[in-house]
Amino acid sequence: MTNVSRKKVSAAVASATFLLLAGAGIVAAPASYAGVPGGTSAVDRNSDFNGDGYDDVLIGAPGGTVDGKEGAGYVTVQYGAPNGIATNNTVPKGRTAVISQSTPGVPGTSETYDSFGQAIATGDLDGDGYDDAIVGAPGEDEGTVEDAGRVTVLYGSKAGLGAETNDSFTSATPKAGARFGQSVAAARFTGGTDTDSMAVLDNNGAQLFTYHTGILHSLGTLNTTTHPGGHRLQPAYLTTASGDINHDGYDDLVLGQLSSADDKAEGDDGGKIAVYYGSSEGPTGPADWWSQNSQGVPGTSEHGDAWGNDLSVGDVDGDGYADVAVGAPGEDIGTVQDAGAVWLLRGSRDGVTATGAQSFDQNTANIPGTAEADDAWGSQVRLADTNRDGRAELVASAPGENSGDGYVWLLPAGPGGLLAEGSSLYGAADLGGAAKAARFGAAIDE
Repeated sequence: MTNVSRKKVSAAVASATFLLLAGAGIVAAPASYAGVPGGTSAVDRNSDFNGDGYDDVLIGAPGGTVDGKEGAGYVTVQYGAPNGIATNNTVPKGRTAVISQSTPGVPGTSETYDSFGQAIATGDLDGDGYDDAIVGAPGEDEGTVEDAGRVTVLYGSKAGLGAETNDSFTSATPKAGARFGQSVAAARFTGGTDTDSMAVLDNNGAQLFTYHTGILHSLGTLNTTTHPGGHRLQPAYLTTASGDINHDGYDDLVLGQLSSADDKAEGDDGGKIAVYYGSSEGPTGPADWWSQNSQGVPGTSEHGDAWGNDLSVGDVDGDGYADVAVGAPGEDIGTVQDAGAVWLLRGSRDGVTATGAQSFDQNTANIPGTAEADDAWGSQVRLADTNRDGRAELVASAPGENSGDGYVWLLPAGPGGLLAEGSSLYGAADLGGAAKAARFGAAIDE
């Protein structure tokens, strides 16, 4: 058991990891949601670190140089406001921040190739109404144990991230090359608590954690074999997202899956997503499957597209139905290999629908930039309502852009969906981070 003391409001949570969510027995969240003080509905469920009701955006730059240490890594936070998120060039001081292990109050020390920010997640772990940030540094050495990995929790407060006492922890038994923190997750897994849950993945599996009486406890490992509806899952699921797609009051679960040999034989091996609709018993099957070969979805499934490599769920047009953003960083644009693209599938009373589906890439009119080989545009996607107008904008990254510096794009939202017109892009330097080889956008919170 790992025990880490902290002076904070205590709460009990249980946890799992986003790569393995289907084995954790997820059920619909209770009426009260974390994220906004006093929040009582699913629309309040967001990444709100300072409790002002606006979605905030956390981005990882695991290759970033800090204090001259290459690959030490950092994260950036952009706080939402009536005019949304922006960069240091366009907003008052305090609306953006760069946080690393060299930031005062953050445990640890920035070291070469720690990869702080390789994995990030957001959730209210302590139940105080402010969302917290979980940051993985899988390259962290523990004494002489190389690449054992470490995770840091930055607690939210009225002043935002980093102002409160923060936690840092590693595996109960650090092992060389385990890379603890290569994936992290925060979500509501049971209806028995009003806090979010946390889990950490390393090369040895998923470890569960809970807070109780001010101490962080390791609860062991996670069963990863069975879906909550009783359906055994293939081990090829990449990522998950959740939200109320059919507006029935229950969160629905969306999973991205790598292709199988059967998919290749059927000409549908570019990646797919599975939707499990929520109920009083949690997300249940059978799955509602979607790919680029589904009727009405733009494009054609091709080997290596990685359609579903990242997912996000949010209401883009303000109609009360959550929509699904799908990233495909391996999508070829014409003859340009692995340039990447992003899709939006719409929510409806009947669930996911291709009606009104959209797709974007860097060659789409009014999208800044040009599709280039290995940009991997759409590696990370996030739907976030950063200006609180009831419509979620799209944040999409290309960590391979500019020879690995990485950039992030922001597409505004309107009544008809996402808009290419008015979209913008920014890099790590625009937020005060070191840009060279930072892989800015390698992780974006969901």
